[in-house]
Amino acid sequence: MVTEFGDALDGKVIIDITNPVSPDLTGLVTPHGSSGAQEIAKAAPAGAHVVKAFNTLFGPVLARSGRLDAFIAADDPKAKARVSTFLESLGLRPFDVGGLHMASTLESLGLMLIGLAKNGAGTFDIALNVDDG
Repeated sequence: MVTEFGDALDGKVIIDITNPVSPDLTGLVTPHGSSGAQEIAKAAPAGAHVVKAFNTLFGPVLARSGRLDAFIAADDPKAKARVSTFLESLGLRPFDVGGLHMASTLESLGLMLIGLAKNGAGTFDIALNVDDG
């Protein structure tokens, strides 16, 4: 999909919001040792900057007001700063979890939250928050 846009993505920040889970929700469908975000980065032009964000925030929780923490991972500091500013403009609190290699951890966290929503909490109106207080 990314390759279809070719050079139009050069120099752009691409926010990967996906949770690349299997249809039966038993695991991730990414190659071992990689993530959806890293696969997007491989397919994108060299000048594009992929940032993993939003995948741990579900629609119902975004629809209500309140403090929400948004976890981000990326290799480019400027792209992280731009996405952090965007998140703040939406009333979210960005938390940098590291380089793009951490996207696989965020995707596993997304899968865990889906499991919690379906099996434990019984709702997708859930979110993880950092208690720094």
